[in-house]
Amino acid sequence: MNQIARTSHMRRIAQLLRENPVVALLGARQVGKTTLATVLRRSRRGDVTWFDLENPLDLRQLDEPFLALEPLRGLVIIDEIQNRPELFPILRVLADRAPLPARFLVLGSASPELLRQGAETLAGRIAFHELPGFDLDEVGPENWRRLWMRGAFPRSYLPRGQRQSSEWRRNFVRTFLERDLPSFGSRIPSRTMLDFWTMLAHYHGQTWNGSEIGRAFGVSHTAVRRYLDLLSASFMVRVLRPWAENIGKRVVKSPKVYVADSGLLHTLLGLETPQELARHPKVGASFEGFALEQVLNRTGMTSREAHFWATQGGAELDLLIVRGGRRYGFEFKRTDAPKRTRSMLVALRSLGLEHITVVYPGDTSYRLHERIQVVPIHGLGDELLR
Repeated sequence: MNQIARTSHMRRIAQLLRENPVVALLGARQVGKTTLATVLRRSRRGDVTWFDLENPLDLRQLDEPFLALEPLRGLVIIDEIQNRPELFPILRVLADRAPLPARFLVLGSASPELLRQGAETLAGRIAFHELPGFDLDEVGPENWRRLWMRGAFPRSYLPRGQRQSSEWRRNFVRTFLERDLPSFGSRIPSRTMLDFWTMLAHYHGQTWNGSEIGRAFGVSHTAVRRYLDLLSASFMVRVLRPWAENIGKRVVKSPKVYVADSGLLHTLLGLETPQELARHPKVGASFEGFALEQVLNRTGMTSREAHFWATQGGAELDLLIVRGGRRYGFEFKRTDAPKRTRSMLVALRSLGLEHITVVYPGDTSYRLHERIQVVPIHGLGDELLR
């Protein structure tokens, strides 16, 4: 399989390492963190030391972690940091040395929330960079349909044949549930989590209803919320929070839930080919989630900075981004020619949006309104937040 250079992420990590004593590179399992760190390692001048916390030999070297880490110089890379959270207080001590003899790049398959101890212990000393899967800039806009079908994990996108891609994703789901989740401290049976994840795939793009899902599982709504939080913290699910500013309208206050990777969504739905996807009732929701991820990648937004908006009266906006005091709206429509809707006009007026961008799978850009632009998904540019 040919590799795809991830130049923008390389530049960003190098910049963060110049500015911070500790940098955390976070992202889902198999999303390419170790590959990226390996490329960085080869490009560095000076000493580089690597610890893989899933390697028993490396773990043994860290039996006395302060004694092992304190003499090191240059760059120190620690892979799968979530396996040894007790290292964070030691990194705080090492990060406070002056002059600073070493900088630390830690790789983790868990969000800052799941690594809360690290975020708190290293406050003011650590910078976070979340590595997503491939995006349209990396694979080429002309390959958007393949990226949508297969998803953004490198080992799912890159194989020549669809069969190899589907097989990799099936194996990933099994391994993630049977090995990775328990490593995060989960005691939930893998079969239960598979059933829950599969149910979420059928709720993909819908508002979270914990009571309804809990009844389907025969457990409390708090229990299924724990399941959801675990999948969200391990980057498998995106929870999009509602925008609940008081603007004189009754708004929806529950989040929307998406399976974060479109390829995994299709695997959970049992879809193997583009033809099967095109006939499936969730094809529109699948496109919505895929396009949403591409916009978030393009704009560099985190989960905390992105929202959706919906009122009890039926007006809604798929994605609301707030940056620098300005508000930008996005709609995702799997249709040949999106039209202006009353809901768009309500959102423009009620939220004070700079503009709304309607993303669709067509080929032509055109205007629906002086502040509503229709853009092909393969034509997403850098002007989205201008």
